[in-house]
Amino acid sequence: MPKLKRNKLIVFVPQSHLEKVRIAICNAGAGTIGKKYDNCTFMTSGIGTFRPLKGAKPHTGRVGKIKRLKEVRLETIMPAAKTKKVVAAMKKSHPYEEVAYEVYRLENL
Repeated sequence: MPKLKRNKLIVFVPQSHLEKVRIAICNAGAGTIGKKYDNCTFMTSGIGTFRPLKGAKPHTGRVGKIKRLKEVRLETIMPAAKTKKVVAAMKKSHPYEEVAYEVYRLENL
């Protein structure tokens, strides 16, 4: 039986939009473990910092000023074949014009 290749998604989300993004990525195919669990995610709270530069249209904060914001590091796994669909759903549901996220290939099949 062939093993399912998986990727891991990590995305930083403002607390105000956490459930919207979490639900969107799970509905797109992320967060399934085996045949008995879905909506599997892990969340860690922290403070994100950024400074919007000239031409930016930030969701929050002002151009040229450093902003600190309560954010959540949202992690989940997904079938590698669903990565594009999950990332598209994440970007569509996320409030930032430039989303901070990472995708890793997992070696554990």
